[in-house]
Amino acid sequence: MKVVNIHEAKTHLSRLVEEAAKGDAFVIAKAGKPMVKVIALETPIGDEKKRLGFLQGQFQVPDDFDQMGQSQIESMFGLDP
Repeated sequence: MKVVNIHEAKTHLSRLVEEAAKGDAFVIAKAGKPMVKVIALETPIGDEKKRLGFLQGQFQVPDDFDQMGQSQIESMFGLDP
């Protein structure tokens, strides 16, 4: 992530804000110490982030899932089922 000092941020604020709005977040530092992080408003924060497993328990995958349609696929490739 890009880190810019306060003076550079003031000088190039418009460009930096445009970049952040496109998803390129950056950090503003004072005397080399990070102070704030600038991100787009639409960026998910904390618990808003989508995670794997968010539908856990809401449906069942059949035990033969990896073999479903196997005979049709084999026949499409000219293999003997």
